[in-house]
Amino acid sequence: MKTLNSTMAGTVFKVMVSAGEEVSAGQTVIVLESMKMEIPVDAEFNGKVSEVLVAEGDFVNEGDAVISFEA
Repeated sequence: MKTLNSTMAGTVFKVMVSAGEEVSAGQTVIVLESMKMEIPVDAEFNGKVSEVLVAEGDFVNEGDAVISFEA
C-alpha cells in the first residue's frame, strides 16, 4: 500500500477526493492551510484512493500520511 504524506505542517482546509476515486499524478487531492495561505498537496502517482486518513479541520505535521492508495 502506498501513502501520500503531508508536505508541511498545517490544517486540512479541503479534502478533494474520496475512497474509491482514481487520481492522476499531479492532481490536487488535499489543500492545507498554513499562515493564512492555501497549499495544494498533489498526488505523486496514478492510483486508486484506498482511504482518506484526514478530515477537514485536522492538523497534520510534515510527513504525516494523509491518503493511502491501493497497491
